[in-house]
Amino acid sequence: MEGIAELGKMKPALIMRSIVPVVMAGILGINGLAVSVIILGKLKGSGDYSLYEGLRSLSAGITVGLSNFASGFAIGQLGDSGSRAMGYRPIIFTAFVAMQGFAMVIGLYGLIVAVILVTQ
Repeated sequence: MEGIAELGKMKPALIMRSIVPVVMAGILGINGLAVSVIILGKLKGSGDYSLYEGLRSLSAGITVGLSNFASGFAIGQLGDSGSRAMGYRPIIFTAFVAMQGFAMVIGLYGLIVAVILVTQ
């Protein structure tokens, strides 16, 4: 958020472009919500929930949580430095969005692994 405030002081017209990391970080929360809904769906469907299934669900939650944490940290660092850099060179926006996308993929990989763990 400091990068957005810094950009607002330098070039107020570019503030809307610097909202990209905030939106991407919000999408990471949806990843965790999706996995939790899948896990809850498995809980309601069966009366018998073995220890193995419980540990698989736990590992899926930890996987998506830690991968989203790492992705969110990377997005935050890139968002701060990218927003500040856009104040000096606005043309850097394309590279900024590409780097944000690469950081977002870390969370997406965690989501894929968690879904595989839960649905096996």
